[in-house]
This record gives sequence, C-alpha cells and structure tokens, in this order.
Amino acid sequence: MKKTFPLEMPNHKPPRVIEGIKAEIRKYLKRERRKPLPEGVDFWDFDCRTGKETESAEPVHVSEITKSIDTASQENWPAIHIEILAKQGHRAKVAEPEES
Repeated sequence: MKKTFPLEMPNHKPPRVIEGIKAEIRKYLKRERRKPLPEGVDFWDFDCRTGKETESAEPVHVSEITKSIDTASQENWPAIHIEILAKQGHRAKVAEPEES
C-alpha cells in the first residue's frame, strides 16, 4: 500500500478523518496478515515509511504508524504519505544460556 491521505476534508471534522485513516491502515494490516504463508516463512513482516511527501518519507516500525499520523495531525500537515509493504519474516532463534 502506497497512499497519500489528506488530513483535511471539507465535509468531515479532523478527528473523524484521522480515525478513518487509522481504521484503513488497521484493516489493510489484518488483510495482509490473513494471507497464507509461503513454505519456510514464520510470519508476515512489513516495511513502513511515513512522511509529508513521498520523497521525504522516513522508515518507521509498524507499531509507530499511528503515532506518525497523530504527529502529522498535531503539526497541521495538509496530507500524510504512508507506505506499507509486506515481506516474509523469519524468527531469529535465541541462544540458550549455558549451564555452569
């Protein structure tokens, strides 16, 4: 998903626009996570970027997307660009502590 969301709409109040954007993001993430995993893949991971424009988008973690939307709203940006690209994730094995 690569999309620029306007934060100001003439027929809607700003808090409703922000909640609508967040709901669309959550719905997209749920839909991507429901897709069947390929062989040898542990989970779906996401590469995410947010910013004022496509060129100025900064990488962020999935859990920080809503914080980025809130920041854009507080700083009165006219729009926010959000990119979320699904990728295959592999869990790293944690080394077991040695017994002495």
